[in-house]
Amino acid sequence: MTYRVIQWATGAMGKTCLRAIIDHPAMELVGLYVYGEAKAGRDAGDIARRPTTGVVATRNVDEILALDADVVIHCARLAPPYGSHDAEILRLLAGGKNVISINGYSRPQHWTGPRREALEAACATGGSTLMAAGLNPGFAGEQLAVVASGLCSELDQIEVVESVDCRAVRNPDYVFGILGFGSDPGAVNPNDPDWGPAAALNGMYAEVLSAMAEHLRLGLDRIDTEHQVFAASEDLSVAAGPIAQGGVSHVNWRWIGIVAGRPKLVMSIHWYMETAHLEEPDPPLWRIRIEGQPGVRLSVDMDKRDGDVTATSAEQLGVAGTVINAIPIVCAAAPGLMTRPLVTPFRGDLALG
Repeated sequence: MTYRVIQWATGAMGKTCLRAIIDHPAMELVGLYVYGEAKAGRDAGDIARRPTTGVVATRNVDEILALDADVVIHCARLAPPYGSHDAEILRLLAGGKNVISINGYSRPQHWTGPRREALEAACATGGSTLMAAGLNPGFAGEQLAVVASGLCSELDQIEVVESVDCRAVRNPDYVFGILGFGSDPGAVNPNDPDWGPAAALNGMYAEVLSAMAEHLRLGLDRIDTEHQVFAASEDLSVAAGPIAQGGVSHVNWRWIGIVAGRPKLVMSIHWYMETAHLEEPDPPLWRIRIEGQPGVRLSVDMDKRDGDVTATSAEQLGVAGTVINAIPIVCAAAPGLMTRPLVTPFRGDLALG
């Protein structure tokens, strides 16, 4: 079977997904939406550094809605507040397009009120499904950690710790504006839900913990935060620009799911521009610590195939892989809001074309 796919946005992650779609024998690229004027009118193959595809990038949503497609891969960049991309996703869903998001929507059912109702109504109108993919949010907590808990007869706590070296990220608006690097640590309260980075991330990771709780059949009382920022130990020069000594160089985001009055699910993310504030100088991408009977410890890293000298990171390739493997699942699902299943494995039958 061939799946007709629209790629939405071509930032670093979106462009990697675009290449994966073009390269995959079971995928047919039928549309490409871009935000920037410089990319509009260009062939998708030119943007992706692939041969000409005949698919021309557009900034016109109506042109995207008019296409016959099975699924839209939504890769818009994070922006505060969480849910700021709802309007375009609602249009896609109501227009009959299944949507896979790499930035949130792990479990919109977590919320009550107009936002959830609008998403559900759009799915019902279009006969479409909304589901999340990606690494974290996504694979690390909602799938890998939950599957590892199957070794336990008693479960005290699950903690997922992610450590991401951000020094190579080039976009200054994203690094300094959205992620908050370079800020004055004394002038920000990372646990203030209205602070820009927290506003972009808190809702997203609340849904991650909610998805984990759903899989584990746990009832969440609430979700607390224990975010911390750390000051640069010296002047730093990173790809996005300089960070002065004393500016934020490391953020540890921590979301804690409280169950029956106790911390049960913990998501801890270290985004860093220097290693000075890490427990170890070269941490793995993920550490998963499960306290229970028995306890479980996982350490997970990713690397690229030998000989791959492209600038695309293993993490970017992993995001694209989760998207490709999610496409058959979301296309076969009943209309509505969908929590990603515990496993979305590689499909050998699709790889053969």
